Amino acid sequence: MESLDPRRTALLLIDLMTRIVEQPTAPHAGSAVVARSLALAEAVRKAGGLVVAVRVERPGVAEQPPGSELAEGVLGDLEIVKHTWGAFHNTRLEEALRKRAIDTLIITGIATNFGVEQTARFADEFGFTVILPEDAVTALDAHAHEFAFDYIFPRIATVSTTAEVVAALE
Repeated sequence: MESLDPRRTALLLIDLMTRIVEQPTAPHAGSAVVARSLALAEAVRKAGGLVVAVRVERPGVAEQPPGSELAEGVLGDLEIVKHTWGAFHNTRLEEALRKRAIDTLIITGIATNFGVEQTARFADEFGFTVILPEDAVTALDAHAHEFAFDYIFPRIATVSTTAEVVAALE
């Protein structure tokens, strides 16, 4: 992976909420995804990039389910609330990124084949360069994760590791 211009880079933390992180996931534990995402957030901030925490709220309900807060330690410079799988639909995310001249997105989170994939697909369609660190993303089952990383993500993104992204920011 080439070096990244941190001023034009944002890290999107997808659905790292207590109730989602605590679900059984594979191939990586939710806690491991949070730890790697926090390491990436530290590296992105240190280099001068933007960290965006994206969380989902169920539409049309008076109260969100218990555990709907961001997991401990997860904090965005910008917080986006979505009501669908992807982070772009009917949110101010694209506008906020364009306003800051962001053209590269590092995407982490849960679940690979839901919020992460939907966000990555739209990011690619909107012309962003997309980076997906495989070890900072997980699914509800390993097969879904592996399918996305073997067949979908290589066509729309650079697949990497957390360590490779951190090195590219230095």
